[in-house]
Amino acid sequence: MSEITEARDEAEEQPPPTTEAPSEKTEKAEQAQKAGSRSWSSPDTEKEEDSGRRFVGSTPFLILVALGVAILIKTFVVQAFYIPSESMVPTLEVGDRVFVNKILFDAGDIHRFDVVVFENPNSEELPDRSVIGGFLHWLGEGIGLSQPENEDFIKRVIGLPGETVEIRRHTVYVDGRPLDEPYLTRAARQANGDWGPKTVPEGTLFVMGDNRGNSADSRFGLGFVPIDKVVGKAFIVIWPPSNAGGLS
Repeated sequence: MSEITEARDEAEEQPPPTTEAPSEKTEKAEQAQKAGSRSWSSPDTEKEEDSGRRFVGSTPFLILVALGVAILIKTFVVQAFYIPSESMVPTLEVGDRVFVNKILFDAGDIHRFDVVVFENPNSEELPDRSVIGGFLHWLGEGIGLSQPENEDFIKRVIGLPGETVEIRRHTVYVDGRPLDEPYLTRAARQANGDWGPKTVPEGTLFVMGDNRGNSADSRFGLGFVPIDKVVGKAFIVIWPPSNAGGLS
């Protein structure tokens, strides 16, 4: 009897056979393997990953992204320009801000009466900068910390390549035909002094300010403006609200 009792007790002490399915065993093995791999990861590596994730979602990172997007838009799409002088009064007043279209601009799309922004055609040679220095200056200009290398102007296109422009008796003539300029004030029209006739060279434009008595333009000072100096076309006044509206 004692032998039978001992055998029965040994059988009761043995664990029951496992009933886990093969898929459950595989899943547990994978979890154990992942736990083991995590246990061997370096604390420094985990800290670096956590800090990287925190930076990507942080305010400084979002500011850098927004700054980069703003600079790209300014450089290639649309740029805001400040009107510093009275040369385009009354169309544009001193202190007005206009948006200039750059991405859709094409030299073949320039028409008479367009209001265009262009670089100074008589600017001095740009300073010699290294690649890094040039990039830093471009970046500073994009965020308003550096002044542009050359002064920009905004004027109205009057004469196109190959056309002959003349001003007589306070009226502008293009190829012998008088221009209708409803944007001029009476005083500006009277300030149209005699000029020309001169033919606009190929690849250039004849431009004038709407304030004919107070504008350095193609009549004197600027001369004919090379088309490749044109930055883009102004299409809307965005500030101040009292002057906001499209430019035709």
